[in-house]
Amino acid sequence: MTTPEHQSPAPQPPVPAPRDRVHRSPGGIAGGVLLLAFVAWLGIDAVVSGEGSTPWRALAALLLLVPLVAAFTVRPAVFAGEDRLRIRNPFRVIVLPWGQVAALRSGYTNEVVTASGAKYQLWAVPVSLRARKKAARREARRTAGDGRGGGRGGMSGMLGGAPQGLFGGMGAAAVPDGPVRAGTDRIMDDLRALHEARGKEAAAQGEVTVRWAYEVVGPAAAGAVLLAVLLAVG
Repeated sequence: MTTPEHQSPAPQPPVPAPRDRVHRSPGGIAGGVLLLAFVAWLGIDAVVSGEGSTPWRALAALLLLVPLVAAFTVRPAVFAGEDRLRIRNPFRVIVLPWGQVAALRSGYTNEVVTASGAKYQLWAVPVSLRARKKAARREARRTAGDGRGGGRGGMSGMLGGAPQGLFGGMGAAAVPDGPVRAGTDRIMDDLRALHEARGKEAAAQGEVTVRWAYEVVGPAAAGAVLLAVLLAVG
């Protein structure tokens, strides 16, 4: 009889791989949904109530416009995994192992530069100059508040720590950790940190692959050709 001491340990379940971090543009998605609803409303109305060749032209226009609107608004996304960065742009899907990423740059657009010098824009992480200016103003106010903190700290000490006791440390909780950054700039900071941490790992090596989004290009091209033929025929 086998004793418990000699029994083989039960196999451990495999550890699931971390899920990719998905970054998308909430404003782009909201605007795209509204625009798609507007285009669909106009197109369906033309199909139902139009006469002659109008319904066919409306269908061709829908076949052209719906994929294009969705491609530039709802489709873009950035998937940041442990081993690679996958960029879903309007017309292409780019997969870059972290070892092939040379830099992540932010200017008027956010883009990734590969080791070979190729550049790919991150459509899902658009730059907002307004958000940057707002973050800069908040950071300036925070820095000014830190500069005046010594005086307030001295007064708190004279009062025996009364402000923290009376208000439960609300003032301390309102101070953010680190500099204030715009939302998309924080995303780029996270991507840079992931690149620095995983760029030299063996699993993060490989070749860059680029695939055209035929599910977008095909219907849009067919709609454009059909619409051109209908307009030419009259």
